[in-house]
Amino acid sequence: MRPLLGRSDFPSRPINLHTEVLKLNVAVSRLRSRLGITLVALAAAIAAAVALNHSAPPSVADQNPNNTLCKGHIDKGKADPDDPDSGTVSYTFACSQPITGFSVMPDKAVTAFETEVFGADPATKEVLATDAFSCNGEQPGWGVNCTGTNVGSWHPITSSFTIDGDVCAEPRVDPLLLVTFASVSSGKATQYIAGPFDLGRPRGCPKSARNGKVRIPADTTESTTDQVAPIS
Repeated sequence: MRPLLGRSDFPSRPINLHTEVLKLNVAVSRLRSRLGITLVALAAAIAAAVALNHSAPPSVADQNPNNTLCKGHIDKGKADPDDPDSGTVSYTFACSQPITGFSVMPDKAVTAFETEVFGADPATKEVLATDAFSCNGEQPGWGVNCTGTNVGSWHPITSSFTIDGDVCAEPRVDPLLLVTFASVSSGKATQYIAGPFDLGRPRGCPKSARNGKVRIPADTTESTTDQVAPIS
């Protein structure tokens, strides 16, 4: 038989359960606090990453050719001494992304146009063999259609067409521009179309009451009538 414990065999200091429970509560509270801080920091990091991802500009590979932006303008060109009854319209435009074709669509009949069109390096102004188009269309007709290549990156393209009469006579010509991009992948051809872009009324003409009145109102879309340095 095991001997019974005497009074002297119990711990000399009684266990204070209240103190131990209090210590446990403090430890748990500290753990919760640290865990909360960690979760808040993690949430902030995730939010920052998401915001950075949304604010970063898309890479070139992510850009849709249908969203190509082009800007340009037209000028009153030099008169042709061999055809004094026709007015020359010079057009210049540039696009943000590569294109493989474009159409210039005036609101006056085109009587003649240049069949070979070239682009240039915007820095050196040198004509580039990689930016070249062959153009065709009816004469007279209501459009000039060109196929070829242009690397985009705001490389300017300059050419001209003629119309009957004075270019500055009201109502003045105001052509629209449509651009295309075609690609082939796994034997399947895909074509993209962007536009129309308003090239505006001819520059180099006297001011008139119709100044600023273009075919695509600037207050309904981003203005695409812009000064683009022509090929010299």
